[in-house]
Amino acid sequence: MDKDSAQILKAALGEEPELRPARTIDPVDHWPSAVLLERAKYLRELARNGDGAAGETLREYPQHYAALTFRNRTCEAEVHDRFADMFLILAGTAILITGGKVVGARQAGPGETRGDSIEGGARLQLRIGDIAHIPAGTPHQMLIEGTNTVTYFVMKNQESA
Repeated sequence: MDKDSAQILKAALGEEPELRPARTIDPVDHWPSAVLLERAKYLRELARNGDGAAGETLREYPQHYAALTFRNRTCEAEVHDRFADMFLILAGTAILITGGKVVGARQAGPGETRGDSIEGGARLQLRIGDIAHIPAGTPHQMLIEGTNTVTYFVMKNQESA
């Protein structure tokens, strides 16, 4: 967690809760959904006091990493050249747009493209329990409509170039 997030959390909640796997049996990590949803309350506060989105890496592995994300607003369109995303929706709803072309595309870092929206993509409604896999190189954007929010577990997997 970065310094700004820690300060926001301290102001909002008085302290920063720490997320550790509920159980680690070498080499298995286990995060029950109840633990992730409890942690999402913290991310909700960060999002509310920030720009409407908050996330954190739960654990890094050699070729992938696990993260938790909360959103109460539509995010930018994005393309990851080398990483596939796998989303598991834990709470809320969102619309996932995939494919098409990124409007206003710009490089956000090595192998990372961001943009304003997606033109010509396919729309998919995501609900609690849904899983979506987005291959590396696929434009995607998560839309949050009205007062909806979404909390999701993300597995980012490095794919061969």
